[in-house]
Amino acid sequence: MRLQVPLGLGPRRLLLLLPFVGLFVRAYAVAAPMNVTLGTLAPDGTSYHRSLLEMREQWRKAPAGGVHLRVYAGGKMGGEAKMVSQMRLGALDAALLTATGLAEIEPAVTGLQSIPMLFRSLDEVDYIGQKLQPTLDKRMEKAGFVVLFWTDAGWIRFFSKEPVRTPEDLKKVKLFTWAGDTTYTELWKSAGFQPVPLETADIVPMLDTGLISCVPMPPFVALATQVYARAPHMLELNWAPLTGALVIRKRLWDKIPAEARQALLKAADQAGKSNKAQGRAESDKSVAVMKEKGLTVQYVTPELEADWRKAAEAFYPKIKGRLVPADVFEEVEWQLNSYRASQAGSSSSKP
Repeated sequence: MRLQVPLGLGPRRLLLLLPFVGLFVRAYAVAAPMNVTLGTLAPDGTSYHRSLLEMREQWRKAPAGGVHLRVYAGGKMGGEAKMVSQMRLGALDAALLTATGLAEIEPAVTGLQSIPMLFRSLDEVDYIGQKLQPTLDKRMEKAGFVVLFWTDAGWIRFFSKEPVRTPEDLKKVKLFTWAGDTTYTELWKSAGFQPVPLETADIVPMLDTGLISCVPMPPFVALATQVYARAPHMLELNWAPLTGALVIRKRLWDKIPAEARQALLKAADQAGKSNKAQGRAESDKSVAVMKEKGLTVQYVTPELEADWRKAAEAFYPKIKGRLVPADVFEEVEWQLNSYRASQAGSSSSKP
């Protein structure tokens, strides 16, 4: 069989060109963008989704060919436990998760979210985040994940079909809880509540069927998913912050060229800051929009807030060591007490 050499090149000239062909192939391989798939429960069109799309554009322009980011929002990749499982299997590369999903990787993350009524302001949420997150970053990396940014969605509120004002009212409703978080579900049951574990994709259809009648979630999610139309009563109680983080598989992250990683981290940091600021503002605006469309807000007096705090604190002995690691629980309490003391001292020293 005779070799056909294109363009009239003889075998000797072809051999001389081979090194240059190799250089071209290597340059093309370096310039080819890496594909990264990212999943999140954040609904399409929300500020959280938009910030990821903005980050996607910056990643595309990164050095060494950039990164092609595919964002699957609205739970298209399944619930958070499933997304963590997919990342461990290599079927998903990254995810924007709440503390519930992050706890599947590192249980200590629960200290940022899973102690109800512990935080009294978003400033306290930020302070504890600054104290805990560096340690959590190291633990997450040891578990095989790199944290690209931390964020939160403001306060979780109770949305219900019928008015819920007191802890006793809450015991009468069928309460949504995260599927897979069996410890939290059992804690609710032990306190006399009626938790119903479901995936987030099932919230709206199960509200329609009556399987659940109350959902704890941030206002912007209630608006984006139309939950408020089915559960038109909101208790204006700061139950707990909805904390989250964007994580990526460390094995994949380490394959990205160093010069590109710096650009990706910078874009992610910007997205995280925008994410938090816009998300908190969006939650406040969402309440105003929902009120115009028929939402009834149950306001909380100082006396009623004290009743809720008492009910929440009754959970603490069961939460500590079961839902939140004991050392983390104690660290959060100690840091908060120190912060409040410093704030009180600053206030008293002002003329």
